[in-house]
Amino acid sequence: MLIRTRQVPKYQRVFENLRGEILAGTYKDGQKLPSETALIEQFGVSRITAVRALRELQQHGLVERRAGSGTYVRAARRSEKGLLFGLLIPDLGQTEIFEPICQGMSRAPEASEHGLLWGNTTPGKITKEQQAWHLCQQYIAKKVVGVFFAPLELAPPKDEMNRRIAAALEKARIPIVLLDRCLFPYPQRSRHDLVGIDNRRAGYLITEHLLKLGCRRIAFVAYPNGASSVEARIAGYREALFAYSVPVETTLVQRLDTAKVGEIRRVMEALHPEAFVCANDRTAGHLMHSLIELNYRLPQDVRIVGIDDVEYATLLPVPLTTVHQPCREIGEVSMTAMLERVARPDMSTRDILLDCKLVVRQSCGAGLGPHNGEEQEGNSGRVPN
Repeated sequence: MLIRTRQVPKYQRVFENLRGEILAGTYKDGQKLPSETALIEQFGVSRITAVRALRELQQHGLVERRAGSGTYVRAARRSEKGLLFGLLIPDLGQTEIFEPICQGMSRAPEASEHGLLWGNTTPGKITKEQQAWHLCQQYIAKKVVGVFFAPLELAPPKDEMNRRIAAALEKARIPIVLLDRCLFPYPQRSRHDLVGIDNRRAGYLITEHLLKLGCRRIAFVAYPNGASSVEARIAGYREALFAYSVPVETTLVQRLDTAKVGEIRRVMEALHPEAFVCANDRTAGHLMHSLIELNYRLPQDVRIVGIDDVEYATLLPVPLTTVHQPCREIGEVSMTAMLERVARPDMSTRDILLDCKLVVRQSCGAGLGPHNGEEQEGNSGRVPN
């Protein structure tokens, strides 16, 4: 089962890169920008995409296009105070929370004078770890003022590469603001500012919701080599069980290589869970489809909840109960945090944690009795077998 996430439009990446370099002074007033052909080769995009990016620059008053000559930076349109920052987000376009976070950054009031570089790699030809390292080197070479970094996850070499990237940026004296997660395993902490939600609280909040509905045999499902945020969510899940005097069984925390039918059948037959807390909505979506294929009724037979509240959470076969991440606000606050860090490099390291809220939909069975499988009128949530 494939869960599709929205991709950041290619023209927007080209536009943001060129805009950032103009605002930061890489391209001077009156200087000619690369030709459409050069942009096509540099960013690996179509001519239509390159033209649209240039048109966006023109609409923002940053360039003027001269027929038969090319595109030039408009004089006196570049802020002398403009700073250039890099986005180092290996999961951009694959993990849905990062697109709205980036949008929040670019739309923050403080961002109007500054530029964001999205980086340029060739997906598919090298590993995600190699792509991240290449982006890091690009940003150091361009002498960006700071880097917004979402550390790698879901691959065994992630910790080593995360440390390598951080060390290279530190050596270049480039400040880092971490997005969503720390680059060290939970509960270790790096010396860089972090903006996200309180993941331990999120794990507690969503587990407590199931406990209040009467569930007692609650499993936690995640994929191996997850981000440090996943381990914090597991800690919150265990804390909620303890607070409600429910035995904490280590076997109920499952790190599955896949959420395919055979693996889920094994979990159901071995553990007999009443409900699942999933590390994130993506895991919940995979799990839900496998349970439906195994002819389990949701939420009558088993209940599912997630964390993140991504766009497709409402579009799953049974709309997903989850914890909402305020992604755009995370982006806005990240920009503020970066500018503060640049201005005051000796400040103490900060965790800036935004509020997260429970969003109740059908998958948790809130309209059912306490794990009794009885439907209440108007809220069956039945899935056809």
